[in-house]
Amino acid sequence: MKIRSTKGLTFDDVLLVPKRSPVTSRRDVDTTTCLTPTINLRVPIISANMDTVTEAPMAIAMARSGAIGIIHRFMTIDDQVRQVRRVKRAEGFIVEQPYAVAADASIGEARQLMKRRDVGGLVVTDQKNELIGLITQRDILLAPDEKMPVNTLMTRPDHIISAAPDISLPEARTILHEHRLEKLPLIDKEGHLVGLITAQDIVKYDQYPDATKDNKGRLRVGAAIGVKGQDVDRAGALLAAGADLLVLDIAHGHADHCLEIMGELRRNFPKAQLVAGNVASRDGARDLAEAGADAIKVGVGPGSICTTRIVTGFGVPQLTAIMDSVAGVVDSGR
Repeated sequence: MKIRSTKGLTFDDVLLVPKRSPVTSRRDVDTTTCLTPTINLRVPIISANMDTVTEAPMAIAMARSGAIGIIHRFMTIDDQVRQVRRVKRAEGFIVEQPYAVAADASIGEARQLMKRRDVGGLVVTDQKNELIGLITQRDILLAPDEKMPVNTLMTRPDHIISAAPDISLPEARTILHEHRLEKLPLIDKEGHLVGLITAQDIVKYDQYPDATKDNKGRLRVGAAIGVKGQDVDRAGALLAAGADLLVLDIAHGHADHCLEIMGELRRNFPKAQLVAGNVASRDGARDLAEAGADAIKVGVGPGSICTTRIVTGFGVPQLTAIMDSVAGVVDSGR
């Protein structure tokens, strides 16, 4: 048995030495951190991909706060995809596929759809995806008959103000304010509905200035996958749903099958942002980085309720594990 000559350190073993600082207020401190080459976090915190921690509500709250959440994988692929889509639709400058209802649908059906999708209004389109109306909760609030068709209460095209798809955020804000609108449909040159801007989403830009968002103004979210063959299909479905990064979720990340699936993911999804782990050694971090990981989860058994070290006798004090892993990534040249 080989015993390391250096001591293993955890966070309780060290303190930071205070130094001279030009900062006069904590509000001036910028904690922005690079999570992957394409994702920055204003608040460097990630909620765990555990079934008791992160689903859509937590992921939404984390992203709005400037952090990010990782949807756990202990559900069907379809359920996990729905969780990801729920986060991506929670807010955004442009809703690319607004929920629609047919003109001959009943008010009751429209009301149920709004409730099920948790939205305040629906677009009314024809078979050519051309906008023929808008209907909101305000329109149906006091509807005398739930069986009435939507077209009897909807706002008709001649009373709808729309805009081109390339409208900017300041321009949309001005139009919504000047015309006291709740929703602004986006119509292309062929007359097709291609998106929707809502006043509520623009207000959220002011409410959550530090939110973690993609280039379309949608909240960012990660999703966990396993290391079995079918998890490649899960990965594809999650990326198609809009997941911003995938987290390869395995207790011991420095394992052959983990490295193999990482290589397969990188080959199949070359532009995907991939996080892998967990590791606690220089070699483990180096091998995952060389296999294609964009970020690495470090830590075997450091959690307050984790029993891995007690049960198995494996682990490395967390601060030492981080320092060793950093050295491993440097070794990889990534």
